[in-house]
Amino acid sequence: MFLPTTRSEMKDLGWDELDVILVTGDSYIDSPFIGTAVIGKVLRQAGYRVGVIAQPDIKTDADIARLGEPRLFWGVTGGSIDSMVANYTSLKKKRRSDDYTPGGQNTRRPDRAALIYTNLIRRFFKGTRPIVLGGLEASLRRVPHYDYWSDRVRSSILFDAKADYLLYGMAEKTALEVSEALSRGTDPRHIRGLCYIAGESDIAELKADYLELPPFETVENDKQAFIEMFRTFYKNNDPLTARGLYQKQGTRYLVHNPPALPLTQAELDSIYAIDYERAQHPYYEKLGKVGALETIKFSIQTHRGCYGECNFCAIAVHEGRTVQWRSQESILAEARRLTAYPDFTGYIRDVGGPTANMYGFECKDKLQRGTCPDKRCLSPRVCASLKADHQHQLELLRKLRRIEGVKKVFVASGIRYDMLLSDKLHGEAYLKEVIGHHVSGQMKIAPEHTEEGVLRKMGKPGTAALLEFKALFDKLTKRADKEQFLTYYLIAAHPGCTATDMKRLKQFISHNLKMNPEQVQIFLPAPSTWSAVMYYTGLDPFTGKPVFVERDLRNKEIQKDIVVDKGVGRRTSKVSSDNVKPVVRQNFSKRTP
Repeated sequence: MFLPTTRSEMKDLGWDELDVILVTGDSYIDSPFIGTAVIGKVLRQAGYRVGVIAQPDIKTDADIARLGEPRLFWGVTGGSIDSMVANYTSLKKKRRSDDYTPGGQNTRRPDRAALIYTNLIRRFFKGTRPIVLGGLEASLRRVPHYDYWSDRVRSSILFDAKADYLLYGMAEKTALEVSEALSRGTDPRHIRGLCYIAGESDIAELKADYLELPPFETVENDKQAFIEMFRTFYKNNDPLTARGLYQKQGTRYLVHNPPALPLTQAELDSIYAIDYERAQHPYYEKLGKVGALETIKFSIQTHRGCYGECNFCAIAVHEGRTVQWRSQESILAEARRLTAYPDFTGYIRDVGGPTANMYGFECKDKLQRGTCPDKRCLSPRVCASLKADHQHQLELLRKLRRIEGVKKVFVASGIRYDMLLSDKLHGEAYLKEVIGHHVSGQMKIAPEHTEEGVLRKMGKPGTAALLEFKALFDKLTKRADKEQFLTYYLIAAHPGCTATDMKRLKQFISHNLKMNPEQVQIFLPAPSTWSAVMYYTGLDPFTGKPVFVERDLRNKEIQKDIVVDKGVGRRTSKVSSDNVKPVVRQNFSKRTP
């Protein structure tokens, strides 16, 4: 069942009022990969009456007033992608297409959508119910952050939008607790995974347990203070070890409660057991179909979170650095449900998550005591305490293939090859299984670069693991008598990367990988990532040393062209190697409540 989007749908359900109205920058797609649908269905399952307004007209009240005013709160999200990332390329050009908008034309999502929608609500509903921000845009902008498009440090989006509360991360549990508190008429400000604005008098009782961040007015103008603020923020993102944070912004304070505790496997399974239509709501489908459904309709998400912590990637800040996975029974049950859809042709497009092969294992120390404050799981090398084990995913893939009605199961999510190689017991068997049964001609991996200095800035492994993996892939592919190949994601103009680095990258892939890459993306400084900190400050936050940052848009494009254009040498011969700057692939997860 879809959540209602019109008064007539409410009437059919016997509802004259909604408890919660969710406003989103995406079209309404009822899928477990879409945060608005997940939060809405979780609240509906708990007994709340929930409606959806997707991509409302921001000039009139025709859409925003369509469902009336909610009894508890408005939930506002920019959508599955930060609206500025959705609307603009790394070179700040307007994107023409949008896979989450009917018809695929990028015409309905406003810039800074969460802010615009909040203002829209307040314009037509004076003194309305609380407005609660959520989703990726809010999550990554919950503290002061560098904003690439305005080239400055912006304050918390909670202050910018003048909303009441902000829910960050994968917010199912937080949304339920907020709904319960507002329904009972109690104060929700103590809830984990929530940010709010407080006055001076409210801060006194927090000071014993919460850490103070430098004031916004300081970090806005002092790059070293900005680095230290982000370091404290980043270190306090683990649910088991994090302390709450507070920060003065003007005459008031941002209060950032500790993260919500991870869901149990049973709780995670229950979210995916909900009946999703896996379709675009008919009210919006009549405006045109959405491209996103081609990828997600018959895909299965097996886990969430990522312990890779690539410096340019937002997943660790949003989904968390601890991987949570569903039970095999839950995943197999979802696969069986897919076979019942009339348009299911037997092909499951993807079984995975932010990284395909992080299913079924985690560091036991991390699960008991939280993430390590002084080291990472995979960088600069795979930690011995992680004990990567691909056996559970290997078993899962074999079981999925045996389901009646399933012809083929693809693993389309990227594979972390250094982690696979560290698994001496089951890593090669897993790769052999994927090559033999789960590749559609190409396998995605993301080395991002090949120069050691750039890789260190990215938080990525060196080239030794890449070459070892390629040799193993080629060997197993030949044994399987398959014509398959590797697809490499690469980044240009990342902080620390020069034109000379890109020329060396080109030489490396030509000589060692024997290919001409096409998947090269210019670095985009996503809010609340270490790479964005480097880009803004011009400093390596881990060493304090200056780092080269390419800021000229043409030079960024030249860095990309060096790798993808066979004739680029003639065009760039007049450009100094050290005048060219780096680019990074944006690694957003499919499902971002």
